Amino acid sequence: MPEITYRPYAKSDEDAVIAHILAIQQGEFAVPVTAEDQPDLRAVAEVYQSGTGGFWVAEMGGRIVGTIGLIGYGANEGALRKMFVAAEARGRDLGVAGRLLDILVDHARASGIVGITLGTIERLHAARRFYEKNGFVLIAPDNLPEGFPRMAVDTHFYRLALG
Repeated sequence: MPEITYRPYAKSDEDAVIAHILAIQQGEFAVPVTAEDQPDLRAVAEVYQSGTGGFWVAEMGGRIVGTIGLIGYGANEGALRKMFVAAEARGRDLGVAGRLLDILVDHARASGIVGITLGTIERLHAARRFYEKNGFVLIAPDNLPEGFPRMAVDTHFYRLALG
């Protein structure tokens, strides 16, 4: 089994993270989005790594194969963003997605966050199943926490209450 390392994002990861995310968004899922449409990717420290948030990467063979971000907002709330795992690193065998989510949830709990909410799109069936298997519950847009940083493209929303 290949060695996979997990660590906080560093500014030197910027270009590799953007390439990783765009390859999945554009190449795999044909989402018509560019790096310019996602200014947070050039401001990870400011958007994610300030306050109670964070951003982590998974590396395999010296290459970024996974990302996950947390934005702290409102009254002890967190928004999960930018969770992307490369096709060759997906699945239960390697456990990259699960490990990234565990890192984020552990950080959120330690930071006093009481709930994590995320938005996704209808056609990402595997991602939606993953969130549901990990305790996230589908919620109506009307039930989004106050201040949730909603993305225009998102159609489905999930929330994980942290007890």
